[in-house]
Amino acid sequence: MGLLKVNSLLTQFSSHTFTLPRQAPWGRRANQVAFKASSFTTCSASTERRSANYQPNIWEHKFLETLKNDYAGEVYKKRANSLKDEVRHLLDQHMRVNGDLALLELIDDIQRLGLGYIFERDIQIALSFLKENSLIIEGSDDLHTISLHFRLFRQHGINVSQDVFKVFTDPQGNFMEHLSQDVKGILSLYEASYLGIEGEDILDEAKVFSHKHLMNLKVKNIDLNLTELVRHALQFPLNRTIVRLEARWYIDAYSRRNDANSNLLELAKLDFNIVQASHQMEVTDLTRWWKNLGLSKKLPFTRDRLVECFLWTLGIAYEPEYKSLRKGITKLLILITTIDDIYDVYATLDEAKLFTAAVERWEINAVEGLPEYMKMCFSAFHNTVNEIAYDTLKEQGCNIIPYMQKTMMDQFNSFQLEAKWFHMGHKPKLEEYLDNAYISIGGPLVAFYVYSLLNIGINKEALECLESNSNIIRWSSMILRLTDDMATSKAELARGDNLKSIQCYMHDKDVTEEVARKHIRHLIDEVWKKLNGELWVESPLPPEFIRIALDTARVAETTYQNEDGHGIPDQETKTRVLSLLVDAIPVT
Repeated sequence: MGLLKVNSLLTQFSSHTFTLPRQAPWGRRANQVAFKASSFTTCSASTERRSANYQPNIWEHKFLETLKNDYAGEVYKKRANSLKDEVRHLLDQHMRVNGDLALLELIDDIQRLGLGYIFERDIQIALSFLKENSLIIEGSDDLHTISLHFRLFRQHGINVSQDVFKVFTDPQGNFMEHLSQDVKGILSLYEASYLGIEGEDILDEAKVFSHKHLMNLKVKNIDLNLTELVRHALQFPLNRTIVRLEARWYIDAYSRRNDANSNLLELAKLDFNIVQASHQMEVTDLTRWWKNLGLSKKLPFTRDRLVECFLWTLGIAYEPEYKSLRKGITKLLILITTIDDIYDVYATLDEAKLFTAAVERWEINAVEGLPEYMKMCFSAFHNTVNEIAYDTLKEQGCNIIPYMQKTMMDQFNSFQLEAKWFHMGHKPKLEEYLDNAYISIGGPLVAFYVYSLLNIGINKEALECLESNSNIIRWSSMILRLTDDMATSKAELARGDNLKSIQCYMHDKDVTEEVARKHIRHLIDEVWKKLNGELWVESPLPPEFIRIALDTARVAETTYQNEDGHGIPDQETKTRVLSLLVDAIPVT
């Protein structure tokens, strides 16, 4: 886009026909409108409203506004930089002297300690070295070595055939029983099996075989550290785990190892704390924005989940360079959560239609036709989205609004369809439900803004890919939807919401809830295979986006593993927030 065109569009943003008050309740940007929170009521006396009875926010604003650790200073950053040089020297030494397995295990440790983003280029060089010079596959019959090699290469988009595991199977294709005595090897096989794609029967068998033997493991005479790794892996397989959360756990586990490298461990702790200090400042800024917005007070029937939304962004992009992305996506998530509750719980069908129509018009004066309680929410959403579009135009020279409108309308039409189903008492079949539900969960909408906020350049082919909900977006969003349904369907049905995938399948096939849950879990596993396969599909979307799409599915698996960790924050969610956002790791 030419400079004159960019300047012209910037002028259109900044000189919109409406006027702004001198003091808006949130930071003013181009193309924003403000409403006084005190002027609104939240209900009509003549309309019966439902209530979801959501739990109140458990995080006090004063607490969030004062989050701080002691690791933001330059002295810690200087020490961390010195340790980075030591770790690079360690990687180089392993490439030259210590052998293939030692190098693979070092790379694995670096990644699990949360340091992979720092040494990304070094790791790529090391893996390329192994690919070009190593005989590790041909020269080894060690299950741990082969499995670790397979997993690390696939994680980095280097395809390795499942046939490397044939050496461990009998003529019928079954894994040989004597392997069960090799606990370290079985654990590595188990982790590798989660990177399987469609049609890989050997990896399907590997998962069943390894899971069975790990579950039946007799811990007597087994190293305690290895036992701990097994227990953790059975609950949180690496390929389906939040990287930042895994790092926090693995730092403690690694520190108990006799062979732990002191420089690597110190760097992991320091870097975790330094990055946490940055996250704390972001939460403080977001808390003030959310409090000044006033939506949680004026719309008390909605979920007030700012911290939980920020936790999602840590799951998809915790690295320091994604500060703007985290803040933008957190704002979008909390607003979409609020609007979702309006459609699901509070709005009449006619009111839902009015809100959808206002989004379609995407004009400031569209608020005039909305009920009072919707006006403030629409204006907040309008301002936040336009702020992202404005920044994208200013910094990347691309007007994303035409593509943005298509994605937004997909989202709000899906909300409206679900509202229509509820008010009409419609019971969709599973396929009909899923065709809409992977959009209504918000995955495609968030994916569009993630791409815009990556700030690495925008191209037309990628925007068209986003607009059409390409497979990487569809499969990631489908996992998000299905895991959400597995965790939330009982609570949502209890308050009278629409049927979810479990109930749709129950009605389709006339089966019990237990059978339906097993089927949905099977669907999730099958979609993961499709998602894994996207690593080797040529795409106009950048590698950074592909990784975040995968991480979105990982966040979903972790958040909804036991209960609804987003809508109903449990003790596990509280513990995660404290460990990732509040408590620093003692370094000495």
